[in-house]
Amino acid sequence: MSLKPFNSIGIGVAFSPNLKANLFEAARLALFFDSKLFLIHVGKASEDKIKALKIILAPFKKDPLDYEVVFKLGNPVDVILNATLEHKIDLLILGAVQRERFLKYYVGSIARKITRKAKCSILLLIKPSVERVRCQHIVVNGLKDPKTEQTIASAFYVAKQLQAEKITVVEEINQDEIKVKVDDDASLRRSNIIKERIRLRENARIKDIITHIPKEYTENVVIKSQPIFGKQGYSIGHYAQISRADLLVMNAPSKMTFWDRLFPHDIEHILTELPTDVLILQ
Repeated sequence: MSLKPFNSIGIGVAFSPNLKANLFEAARLALFFDSKLFLIHVGKASEDKIKALKIILAPFKKDPLDYEVVFKLGNPVDVILNATLEHKIDLLILGAVQRERFLKYYVGSIARKITRKAKCSILLLIKPSVERVRCQHIVVNGLKDPKTEQTIASAFYVAKQLQAEKITVVEEINQDEIKVKVDDDASLRRSNIIKERIRLRENARIKDIITHIPKEYTENVVIKSQPIFGKQGYSIGHYAQISRADLLVMNAPSKMTFWDRLFPHDIEHILTELPTDVLILQ
């Protein structure tokens, strides 16, 4: 079980009003994770652009920050995806967009295409900041899946590096598991008994996963297990929002099909309306 998942970090660089905030977030993460940072710009190389990037990243020179600027012409989606493969990037940082008139964030068309196709992990940022805003509460999915043990372990690694205080593991449970039609007091009691048995089962499964994580990653953080009955993707996103989580950590979907885009589920619910910063792990 690897507990240093990010040796290299990439971020798409556009000379927009958010450039400084995006670069500061990426630089801090590269230092926290002891990673090399790749700045990917879709466009021609120029001394002016390189100078502008150096000026912005000057505060990190003393740390020192290991970074490289990648210039390439072409379709933004193709350029960024190819750069992640060429430079063996483990984590790609993408910005989310705020809907007009609403304090809700969603993944723009380019970022959404990259998220669906990328072979590396993705971090979706909704509010990049020049000043560091400390990550205090991380929510991570605990659904029964072959990838989940590694995802939970990686969430604990991230929590330690970012000095988070709390991790909540959310197990989304399909209502179909109850298999009791509630139409009177007796059936309601049966339904509640089944729910409690499922909660105990899921909590035991998560507790077992956590016992395999090195103690140095689990000893100084508050750990909570939270079974939720509901729709996968939507339920955990809603929980992350109401619990004011600073980061939501999810498994990457095994594959994304045409039908997934027509009928959103799991990760597509998260991409439609981001509850907080989201880390999607491959």
